[in-house]
Amino acid sequence: MPGRVLPTFTSAEVQSHNNAKSCYITLGSNVYDVTDFLDAHPGGGDLILEYAGKDVTDILKDEISHEHTDAAYEILDEYHIGFVSNTSTPGKTATATAVTETVTETESGPVYTTTGMSREEDLSMDTDYNQDFKTHKFLDLSKPLLMQLWNSKFSKEFYLEQIHRPRHYRGGESAPLFGNFLEPLSKTAWYVVPIIWLPCVAYGLTVGATGLGSSTAAASYFSGGVCLWTLIEYLMHRFLFHIDHWLPDNRVGLTLHFLLHGIHHYLPMDKYRLVMPPTLFVLLAAPFWKLAHAVFYYNWYAATSVFCGGVFGYICYDLTHYFLHHRSLPSYYKELKKYHLQHHFADFENGFGVTSRFWDRVFGTELVAPTPKGVKAQ
Repeated sequence: MPGRVLPTFTSAEVQSHNNAKSCYITLGSNVYDVTDFLDAHPGGGDLILEYAGKDVTDILKDEISHEHTDAAYEILDEYHIGFVSNTSTPGKTATATAVTETVTETESGPVYTTTGMSREEDLSMDTDYNQDFKTHKFLDLSKPLLMQLWNSKFSKEFYLEQIHRPRHYRGGESAPLFGNFLEPLSKTAWYVVPIIWLPCVAYGLTVGATGLGSSTAAASYFSGGVCLWTLIEYLMHRFLFHIDHWLPDNRVGLTLHFLLHGIHHYLPMDKYRLVMPPTLFVLLAAPFWKLAHAVFYYNWYAATSVFCGGVFGYICYDLTHYFLHHRSLPSYYKELKKYHLQHHFADFENGFGVTSRFWDRVFGTELVAPTPKGVKAQ
């Protein structure tokens, strides 16, 4: 599918753009943003505003009013921004059971309606910053993102819709977040994770083995911690990172959500904001240190070994997550990569397992992406 991927809009979304500040019209399944054309319209902008948010197929062909020429349609093509989603096919619902995302056939190819994408490669397609901002009126990728979001008056519904339509900053680099001296603190290279935390795990496991008096016992508790991490990974991804439906509808809630995980879905190929910064990991890990020692209160060394196993599981998770986005992998991981990237471009309300889909199967959230219409199944 050559060129950029044009987004899809629901009918309600189109109808909401019904004023001089943002005027959309439709012609069949095509959506046009004619805001900038209002003043240039030969009959005056008021004539267009009468049909703002509506379909203009009939009025353009109306001989009594004014039948428009081919030149008028050519001008209209310049303002083409996307397509109306196919609402005749039931879409997905936000439930704990596996769901199938609606796929819409458009003139530029098949797309998943909630993400505006149809395949893994679309995640790496450079975004036209100006066109994207003009079309969606969300965030300007050429300017610091955080203050734009903080100063905005976006509703939760609009915010969630936009962050789940992935964008790609040119070259896969990082879009400006703070735009000041705090910028470097928001970026973490993947190799920082093992460099910082593997020595801590090794030290903790050594202390645990010494206190337990047996390397075998320490290894058993450590293995239990690794297994426990896989469940924690799933629960955090589903109920913390994707707290979407319970998110407060205010700028504090939206900004915190954006920093925690929203920016990753908004810019999924940003390689410096893909693994967890050390300071954030310490904050999230502290409760689990307390939990391990509360459960294994009878033996401090056992609790420490379990916690170290959990931290090692986290290290594997963060590295796996990075490699799924940015590296070619062996056969098993190729399937895992396909599965995880479908979470980004096809169905973000399922597929919460990153290192494994085991817990998705257990809890009924396994992602099964359909073959887009017009694309032959492999």
